Amino acid sequence: MATYEYRCDLDGLIEEIRPLGTAPGTITCATCGGEARRVFSAPTLVRTNREIVAALDHAEKSRDEPEVVTSIPRAGARKPTPMAKMTPALQRLPRP
Repeated sequence: MATYEYRCDLDGLIEEIRPLGTAPGTITCATCGGEARRVFSAPTLVRTNREIVAALDHAEKSRDEPEVVTSIPRAGARKPTPMAKMTPALQRLPRP
């Protein structure tokens, strides 16, 4: 399915979802009943990092085929959270 854009003189931009290659040059506006002409716009192309694409694919796959966990993951060495150096005024405050 593809999204096609049409412009009505009274109501503005209209989006229509149809099978690829089946969009007519004009359609009837659902709001005012007037004629809306097809407009051509740039396609929505986005470059995404491979890590994000892999995470999205994994999430999509796990929706229908969740992974089975057979053991508890081992805990690795935790890195300490980096903290900013305290200013002299803040050093007098109690620490949590």
